[in-house]
Amino acid sequence: MATTTFPFRIGSGYDVHRLADGLEFWLGGVKVEHAKGAVAHSDGDVIIHALCDALLGAANLRDIGYHFPDDSPEYKGIDSKILLAQTMSMLRKKGYELGNADVVLCLQRPKVKNLIPAMQQCLAKAMQTDIDNISIKATTTETLGFVGREEGVAAYATTLLMKTSCT
Repeated sequence: MATTTFPFRIGSGYDVHRLADGLEFWLGGVKVEHAKGAVAHSDGDVIIHALCDALLGAANLRDIGYHFPDDSPEYKGIDSKILLAQTMSMLRKKGYELGNADVVLCLQRPKVKNLIPAMQQCLAKAMQTDIDNISIKATTTETLGFVGREEGVAAYATTLLMKTSCT
């Protein structure tokens, strides 16, 4: 059977972390002032983790846990922007470039709408892309579920990749 490679690929990603008192809270590469932070092996940045999964999936490169295992001392407390930059490097080696990324952050509190431009700028820098290629939206769950009870945070990401070379 002949294989056909299309110039565009989409991917989706999802991440969730439990929230606990007294921990740092990182979202989209930006430190967020809040009484709670994400419980995680790395810095727990759900936006970046969901983005990595979407990017890796679109390129058929498995998932974030495969490349950056949460039981590896190498990744303990790591800045997720490093993981994102390494993910982009893997994509480029395979001949892909980001078309765009669309992220939905699910968080009851704090409100982050004023931080979204800084998140976009931070992600664009880590991904070496134009800020206009990164969309971030935030929503609550109207006090429903683990997000609504402020027990956790979740993010969904969708990405479009474009084939730039025949690697």
